[in-house]
Amino acid sequence: MAGNLDISGLHQVALTTSDLDRSARFYGETLGLRLIAVFDPPGLAFFDLDGIRLSVQRVDEAPESSSVIYLRVPDIDAAVGMLKNADVAFERGPELVFSDTEGQFGAAGEEEWMAFLRDPDGHLLALVSRRPGCE
Repeated sequence: MAGNLDISGLHQVALTTSDLDRSARFYGETLGLRLIAVFDPPGLAFFDLDGIRLSVQRVDEAPESSSVIYLRVPDIDAAVGMLKNADVAFERGPELVFSDTEGQFGAAGEEEWMAFLRDPDGHLLALVSRRPGCE
């Protein structure tokens, strides 16, 4: 390919759902994402993720997904605690997944922690938080 493709960022992530109202409540009320708009019909809800849109589209049967959406939170322990209080089940974590000793993904010496959960349609989500590492 001649030249460079000028991709400036991630614009939107899309998920499918069998129940738009249930998913809109989960992403809007449970996770606290800002709802941008709902168009029903055709069955679309849009949420803001710090300038990146999350699109949730109703389909007759939501297919199984092998993708993971990673959501950055400032304090993973507090976020997991709040969601557990809202009866959200976690599959794993919070757990340390990477010690960034060289600063490959942020400040050198920080640790990356994650916790994994599923939305009402079974899409895998991860909460991610970076914090100072143990010396």
